[in-house]
Amino acid sequence: MQFDDVLLGRRSIRGYKSDPVPKALIKEILQLAMRSPSSMNTQPWNFTVVSGEPLDRIRAGNTERNMAGVREFRIGQAFAGDHRNRQVGVAKQLFSAMGIEREDKEGRQDWVLRGFRQFDAPVCVIITYDRVLADSDDTPFDCGAVTTALVNAAWSRGLGAVINSQGIMQSPVVREHARIADDQVIMKAVALGWPDDSFPANAVVSERKSVEEATIFLGFDD
Repeated sequence: MQFDDVLLGRRSIRGYKSDPVPKALIKEILQLAMRSPSSMNTQPWNFTVVSGEPLDRIRAGNTERNMAGVREFRIGQAFAGDHRNRQVGVAKQLFSAMGIEREDKEGRQDWVLRGFRQFDAPVCVIITYDRVLADSDDTPFDCGAVTTALVNAAWSRGLGAVINSQGIMQSPVVREHARIADDQVIMKAVALGWPDDSFPANAVVSERKSVEEATIFLGFDD
C-alpha cells in the first residue's frame, strides 16, 4: 500500500477470523514499527506477543475478575465536554452497526466483555516500558508513537488491529500469564489478526476533527 492509503483506509478492527498470524509476519511488523521516532533514541518500548493458550488464560481471568466486580482504573479523570462527546459518538456508531439498542443491557455488557477478551483476536501485543523511565514525559509519547506505527504497519500487510486498555486493565492477570517482569510498566494492548469482513462493527469509520478545528497557523501570508 501507499502511505496515504494506509492512513486513510485503516480502521479499528473489533472482529477477527480465527486464522493464526505467522510469527514471522509479526516480527516484520514490529521491525517496521520500531523505526518510529524516539526521544533521544531511548527506545523505551518492549513488546510481549501472546497467542494460543496463554491468551485464553488472560481472556478468562479478565472476564472472571470483571464479572466479580474487580476494577482497575487507568490514570486520569473521566472524559468530559467535546472529548466525552467524541467517545459517545463512536460508541453510538458501533452499537448501531451491531444492532445493540440502548435498553439492551445484555448486549452492551457482552460488548464490554469483548474488550476484556481482546475482541477474540488470535494475537495480543502488550506494550510495556522500562519502569526506570516511569517519570519521563517522553516515555508515553514514544510508546504511543511506536503503537501507532505498529497498527499502521499491520494494516499495510492486511492485518487488522485495535489499540485498547480493557485487555490490560486486570493487570495482575496479564502480568501472570504473559510473564511480564516487575521492572516493566504495562502501557497498552493491541488486538491483532485477520479482519472478519462479516463483522458489522469493522465497517465503522470514526469521525475526525477537521484541520481547522485542531490547528492554529501563525506567520503565514495567506
